[in-house]
Amino acid sequence: MSIADNLLKYKNELEAQGVKLVAVSKNHPPESVLEAYHAGQRVFGENLVQEMVDKQAQLPQDIEWHLIGHLQSNKVKYIAPFVKLIESVDSLKLLKEINKQAIKHNRIIDCLLQIYIADEESKFGLDFDEAVELLRSEEFAELKNVRIIGLMGIATNTAQEKQTSIEFNELKVLFEGIKVSFFRKEESFREISMGMSSDYKLAIAEGSTMVRIGSNIFGKRVIKHWKNKES
Repeated sequence: MSIADNLLKYKNELEAQGVKLVAVSKNHPPESVLEAYHAGQRVFGENLVQEMVDKQAQLPQDIEWHLIGHLQSNKVKYIAPFVKLIESVDSLKLLKEINKQAIKHNRIIDCLLQIYIADEESKFGLDFDEAVELLRSEEFAELKNVRIIGLMGIATNTAQEKQTSIEFNELKVLFEGIKVSFFRKEESFREISMGMSSDYKLAIAEGSTMVRIGSNIFGKRVIKHWKNKES
């Protein structure tokens, strides 16, 4: 099946459930993104800052770019002019830098707090107590150019569906608690980004509003970086 065919299958399934699709285009060339774009997709997720910057310059300007990978503070400045949503905020330090760069561009940048829900040390994210502490802090209250609109989490890479569902449920419960405690009057705090190609159905069952799907749309990732083709 083509990228367009794969995409439309997911779009039809997810839209019927009110779930947003983030097409993860990491390690795929701009031509592949453009094929998905012409099939109607507008939201794309990238893990790496430089790859996102390069593609953003080449592709239609109405694309909604999401940064979904671990983000270093010193690289925020490169995506601050255009990024729609930073899904992987895992520290107050990073949030302060996003706010700083957003001010320079006269923007308010939407963010998700990435929560550590997996049983894997390689994953990033705030634990539950750290997330609450961040939101309670006076430093966070002073940040006027970032907007927290929800939470993001990555489940353990396991074939045990019960464990995956439990981890997603924990994120949903935390979301509901944070909503009541900190964002009761904020309609914008409504996103739970969880679920990828292998577990998105479990995530939706537990309340996901946004899923990140890459390989099932674009196929196997290009091992050799796509930019190398131009050199």
